[in-house]
Amino acid sequence: MSAQHQGNIAGPTNQAAFDFVKALALEMSAGKIEIPSFPDVAVRVRKVLADENCSAAQIARVVSAEPAMAAKLLQMANSALLNPNGTKITELKSAVARIGISNVRSASLAYAMEQIKNAKELAPLRKPLHDLWERSVKVAAMSYVVARSWTRVNADQAMLAGLMHGMGRVYILTRAVKHPELFADGSAYHQIVLEWNAQVAKAVLESWEISPEIIEAVEHYEDLERTGSGETDLTDVLTIANVLVSFHSDPPAMEMRLKEASAAVRLGVNAEDIQKVLQETAGELGSLRTALGG
Repeated sequence: MSAQHQGNIAGPTNQAAFDFVKALALEMSAGKIEIPSFPDVAVRVRKVLADENCSAAQIARVVSAEPAMAAKLLQMANSALLNPNGTKITELKSAVARIGISNVRSASLAYAMEQIKNAKELAPLRKPLHDLWERSVKVAAMSYVVARSWTRVNADQAMLAGLMHGMGRVYILTRAVKHPELFADGSAYHQIVLEWNAQVAKAVLESWEISPEIIEAVEHYEDLERTGSGETDLTDVLTIANVLVSFHSDPPAMEMRLKEASAAVRLGVNAEDIQKVLQETAGELGSLRTALGG
């Protein structure tokens, strides 16, 4: 990371914020991207999934080493959104085969976040971490529905992107626990999040070897004026899902924001279409959020 960039992102002027940004910049430039209390089994799952030739049996063996993760995966496999036929799945290998690699990653991340939220060293952050994850789960479920309803984008990949869109904020928050003075100045902390979120999220996902499409979506989804060529893409889906989650309780504001979003034009959606689909999929969305822990 360049010294010039460090200067640009060190916007808050108080010493605590400056020290925090400096430490964060050093971590990014050194490639030390580790979220505290991230469970080993989730790392092992990530590694086995990196092999394009891994089998459902291999994945099941790794997941079965941690019963809580196995339970999370089975719960996802039996959710109404991913198992519309309602056929009960009780065996891990069958669950992996049913939901696919992207959703195994999603189940692994959901399990990991539960462990992070409950870590003793992060106890002061339990509420904000819970809120961040709850929002990520909502955006993930919404991304799935948006991708499936209006695009050819892989809905499973869209859900994973939704889960991961807040990883920059999670990383910053877990680092900020050692700087309690930052939380005394809410404006300074929020300015750091605003300026760092996209870059940190990109660094985290690159270290996890996540697909470039997801990384690009997480990096650019907040840009409502982003222009795209060709078919709608994952970034468009994440942009619209984020808008819907942000303004679901304020339909007029949602409609206004959709009119400002070039992604909505590319998807060909309007507020009326969206409300209809959300009503039709409310039960499915609820079951998926429950499975993911949101």
